[in-house]
Formats: sequence, structure tokens, C-alpha cells
Amino acid sequence: MSRETGRPGNSGPSDRPRRARPATPLRFGYGTNGLADLRLDDALALLADLGYDGVGLTLDHMHLDPLAPDLTARTHRLARRLDALGLDVSVETGARYVLDPRRKHGPSLLDPDPDDRARRVGLLIGAVQVAADLGAHALHCFSGITPAGTDTDTAWKRLAEALTPVLDVAATAGVPLAVEPEPGHLLATLADFHRLRRILGDPEHLGLTLDIGHCQCLEPLSPADCIRAAAPWLRHVQIEDMRRGVHEHLPFGDGEIDFPPVLAALAATGYQGLTVVELPRHSHAGPHFAEHSLPFLRRAAHTAVAPSDTAPPHGDPSATPEGSSTS
Repeated sequence: MSRETGRPGNSGPSDRPRRARPATPLRFGYGTNGLADLRLDDALALLADLGYDGVGLTLDHMHLDPLAPDLTARTHRLARRLDALGLDVSVETGARYVLDPRRKHGPSLLDPDPDDRARRVGLLIGAVQVAADLGAHALHCFSGITPAGTDTDTAWKRLAEALTPVLDVAATAGVPLAVEPEPGHLLATLADFHRLRRILGDPEHLGLTLDIGHCQCLEPLSPADCIRAAAPWLRHVQIEDMRRGVHEHLPFGDGEIDFPPVLAALAATGYQGLTVVELPRHSHAGPHFAEHSLPFLRRAAHTAVAPSDTAPPHGDPSATPEGSSTS
């Protein structure tokens, strides 16, 4: 039996009692990139037992390898497993070496070689179908780092051209594409997301992945204000703690973010997708951090103070300074 569908004797729902899920407008998940030392089926059973609402599934060689044979059949088996466990899913494409064992996140949508760019586009188009087959609420992606020797205008042109066929496939499949502003990448901020949106003509299926830690790291707005500003385009949320100016994903309580106002702002938007814990560098202790993250988020959500009626309206932060520091 494949890794994705579990081992013999472990193909059905966990026989341990599920923890009760308190009523809350927010739905929490945990990213499999923070559980890379577990078989996927074991990771899913763990999250279900802990009471998570879903999982952020990073397509990678150890978890639903997008390049291995029989992807469609493996995806359908995984869909049945998720349904049996009562877990919703988002699909993420941030695996470090899934396409190239020597270049982190390579090749990207900005690669100078058109054949290499096409490899990344092909991965994303395949991921759209995986997301559709799993009933995922969004498909995550990011731009990549601007290659040395590439001017900014050329990089933006490559990004728009590369994403166009992905958006077409996503629109046909009914899967929102959720681009993530990533520190150090061409598309690093909310202002950059709006630049891409304008270049592409504001396509309906172009949405946003908002990483709360990244807001703390480099956005001119506070994380709560970032949420309010991004609300019309919000399709996927990642969450962890972080410090200003330092792009390091931290366990909750180890950074500077005040989470009750953040979660109150998120709940006020009416966001219906998963809010996924993103701790990819803590996989060595993934079960520990998965167990402790959910109670933290639930406490923060339940103690959150609702935003006042004078909160800033939803808006386009594209006029904010683009010179924010990245790490």
C-alpha cells in the first residue's frame, strides 16, 4: 500500500476518540511541511485526533509526490481518507526540492530558461487537478526569487505570462489560485500582489495567500490591518509567530505577534477557508508543535476582542511604500 494511503491495518479513521471541536467561525489546519518526518497517513490521523479542521498539504516526494506514477489514483485514495477523517484540505506548492534536487524552490516561474519555467507551470497545472480532486478550498503558489541579471520589468512579465495558463486551468476547475507574498521574492508584499492583479486584469480566480508572520515581518500595516486590507482577495491563510524584520517562522509565543486581534480581524472578514499553522523548520518535533498550536489558537480566538466599527475599511494597499525590508 502506498505511503499516501496508509499502511495495512491503518487505512480507516483512527480508533482513538476525536477531541471535541468548539464552535468558532475560524477553522484551523496544520501544514504537512511541518510534519515531514511522518508518513502522510500518520500525519493526517494525528491532526484528526488533535481536533484540527483540516490540513495544508504540501505536494512533495514524501507526501503525495506530484511527479510519481499513478498520481490520479493516489489522489482519489487520499480524498477518501480525508473524508473518513473529517479533514478539509488546502494544497500548497512550496516544497523546497520537488523539481530540482540542487536548487531550493527551483526552477521558478521567473527562471530565465523558458523550458525550466514550463516545468514549474506544469507542476502548478497538475496541482490544480489534485486540488480539484481533493475538494481543496485553494491552491497556493508563489513567485520565486528574481534571478541574478534579470531586471524587474522582465521578471514581472515572466510571472504574468507563466501564471496565465495556470489561472485558465484553475478557472475551469473551479479552484481559486492563492498567490503568497514571500519575503525576498519578486512578489513579497501585499502591494506586489496588487501589482500582479492589475497586470493580469484582475482575474476572478486570482486570490491571495496571507501569511500572518510575513505581515509582522515586513508589511507597513499591522497583521490585523493587513487582514482587513486583504479581505476581498483572501483565499488561504498561513499562521505562525514572527519578529519584525526577521523572516523566521516561530512557534506561537516565541515572536512578537498579538494573536487575539489578528484572529478577531480574520473572523470579522467572514473568511471560510483553513488557517494553517506553518512551521516547516520544526518538523523534527512536528507532533509536539501540532499538539500545542491548536489550543493556543483556540484560546486566542475565544479571547479575541471584536474589531471596532472604526476599523480601516477594506482597501488596496498598493500605495504603501514598496521599500519594506526583507530578510
